[in-house]
Amino acid sequence: MQITRILRASSKVNPTGFSIKEFRRAARVPERDPWAANESWRTTGEFTRAERFKGALPGFGTASVAFAIYCAYEHFFLKDEHHHDGTASAVTAH
Repeated sequence: MQITRILRASSKVNPTGFSIKEFRRAARVPERDPWAANESWRTTGEFTRAERFKGALPGFGTASVAFAIYCAYEHFFLKDEHHHDGTASAVTAH
């Protein structure tokens, strides 16, 4: 156990070669991105998020309005002819 402590204290080099400081430096957003102008088309015009998902559910709005109208029609104009009093007398064992 003593040997490992000595080896750990003497060598500060990572044996895998991975440097977290180098990784963080490479991962941050650069101050001046030379490709920013070339990549700007991805978030403008027909490629915006709203435009991409606009056609995801074609007819959903129309179907929702039609269903709401049908539900209102059924509630106000169609009468339920099966009036159950809530008891089990409707089901008879013969």
